[in-house]
Amino acid sequence: MNVGIVGCGVISRNYAEHAGAFDSFQVVACADLIPESAVELGDAQGLAVLSIDELLADPAIQVVLNLTPSGAHGAVTRAALEAGKHVYTEKPLAKDVAEGLELLALADARGLRIGCAPDIFLGSAYQAARALIDAGAIGEPLGVSAAMLVGGPNAWHPNPEQFFSDGAGPLLDMGPYYLTAVVALLGPVRRVAGFTSVRRPEREIMAGPRAGERFAVTTPTHASVAMELDGGVTVSYVASFEATARYICDFEIHGTERSLLLPDPNAFGGELRIRQSRGDWEEIRYTGGGATETRGIGLQDMVDAIAEGREHRASGRLGLHVIDAGRSILRAADEGRTVAVETTVAKPEPLAETADVARD
Repeated sequence: MNVGIVGCGVISRNYAEHAGAFDSFQVVACADLIPESAVELGDAQGLAVLSIDELLADPAIQVVLNLTPSGAHGAVTRAALEAGKHVYTEKPLAKDVAEGLELLALADARGLRIGCAPDIFLGSAYQAARALIDAGAIGEPLGVSAAMLVGGPNAWHPNPEQFFSDGAGPLLDMGPYYLTAVVALLGPVRRVAGFTSVRRPEREIMAGPRAGERFAVTTPTHASVAMELDGGVTVSYVASFEATARYICDFEIHGTERSLLLPDPNAFGGELRIRQSRGDWEEIRYTGGGATETRGIGLQDMVDAIAEGREHRASGRLGLHVIDAGRSILRAADEGRTVAVETTVAKPEPLAETADVARD
């Protein structure tokens, strides 16, 4: 299938540069509200540069890759569906559950697909972890300990306000990497509780042509979360944009017999380790996926699923459940109570080509 990118910001370069690793789709065009951004990406990657309306109207493009700022995801996805295109969107799927449900209903009515990042759980490290858990290598899963602490995107993004406004923040911007991994490995979220805060109500842009400008923070930048999954597994998760000059990405699953230490859920590859009792960590060897270990693996799976008539794994319904969990956490923190997550989703099927794993 031919893919057109809408939204030519920072992440678009990653998708465009690595699209050649996949044989089910090719990126052929790009568009952005800022024409110069589209020209820059198009010239660098050999893509046709179109207006957004032109891209949506082009019958040669079957899939829109929605890489716009988070607040625009819903509107762009809706416009693409109305133009008869399948959509693969960066997270979050939509601003809230209501908008997400509307998009999924529209896609179903038109016989179209919505896929939603993140797709890291389709990488070899997380597929190897899934195989270990399903095989009982850690016994019965009991709980998850996870933490994502960074200083915030204002340190590196030229237009970081979007990450500090409603619909983003650490829970809805970075949180989907962790929440998606939890659901993909262990199942859907049943109920949540949490505490949130804003430690620095104003931030300074530190990169790009606007460096030195300041802006107001309008969404929580630190959260401590408790979740209960279907089946009773519990999750403790800290998400923060308040840890200056650090990048902490802890992710550990505890079972009745062993614990499994996973790599950063915002990156492909990395060390996978297992430990019993108080013994040393034991490395798990697994076969990597090569060039396809990159953003786009979820898009490839969606395109393949359309051809094969099956469900795709990085689905809009998975993205909806993650948004529901994130929004429910914010609501729980605001109201000082436990909140039930109303949506649910099945764990995505493991990849058929899951790599063999071995313990040293």
